[in-house]
Amino acid sequence: MEFGKKKKGFFGRLSEKIGDVILARPSIDEELLEDLEEVLITSDIGMETTMHIIEQLRSDIKSNYLREPEQVKDQLKTIITNLMDKGDRHKLSQESPLIILMIGINGGGKTTSIGKLAHKCRQEGKTVMLAAADTFRAAASEQLEIWGQRVGVNVIRHQEGADPSAVIFDAIQSAKAKDIDVLICDTAGRLQNKKNLMDELTKMDKVIAREFPEAARENLLVLDATTGKNAVSQAKEFNESADISGIVLTKLDGTAKGGIVITISDEFDMAVKFIGVGEGIEDLKEFDPAEFAGGIFDE
Repeated sequence: MEFGKKKKGFFGRLSEKIGDVILARPSIDEELLEDLEEVLITSDIGMETTMHIIEQLRSDIKSNYLREPEQVKDQLKTIITNLMDKGDRHKLSQESPLIILMIGINGGGKTTSIGKLAHKCRQEGKTVMLAAADTFRAAASEQLEIWGQRVGVNVIRHQEGADPSAVIFDAIQSAKAKDIDVLICDTAGRLQNKKNLMDELTKMDKVIAREFPEAARENLLVLDATTGKNAVSQAKEFNESADISGIVLTKLDGTAKGGIVITISDEFDMAVKFIGVGEGIEDLKEFDPAEFAGGIFDE
């Protein structure tokens, strides 16, 4: 999916609102900036990030001697691109062996993202194994097993309610024995309380560090774009307890809440690595900040 091709959801709404503001102004003035500020805030981008964008825009207007409202749109595109651009951090580690912990609450698209990521790695010629370490959610292991069969990779699983770290332990031993390139681990999205969930993640991390210290690591936080500000809250909570290396943003197709990409990039300095733009197995795309911004502003 090319962001600029389908004007729907977040992209279409924000593009239209910005266009209306710019067309309504014969020149660049404070009222135009205030109207743009309101548009960004109401597009789920958040107050703090919006203020950063408007402050930078005000500075750029002066330093670049901008005079025409149409120039503001191009400058906004540049500002938002730069704000989201985290350089090489957007790329998944290419080291091998690699262990990926997939983190996030239930219902956010975690299991589906694991399947799509496994497929992507397989397409790149890598050997892949899955670990069903979300042992607390009914049918979680079965769902991952279905994806494993679909993609053509083995899934290490225990019975429901088993110790998740024990699953990780067994998966690591199997991955070592079979010289697997990428081990992708599902994790619990909900336990009795937040502390239990975070403690479980810490325990898994210790098992990986002890049993496979030579492996490269990625901790990917899966967030549902349709939840808007709730996804921002999740990013804050998980970032306090886990060393998050990147974001997988799901359900971006058609949502009006895509502004969370901009907010998370700004507030937490997190790199979005992948976005889910559909239900198909190929619909997990590497994130491109310039392409994302282009989807907002390009005609």
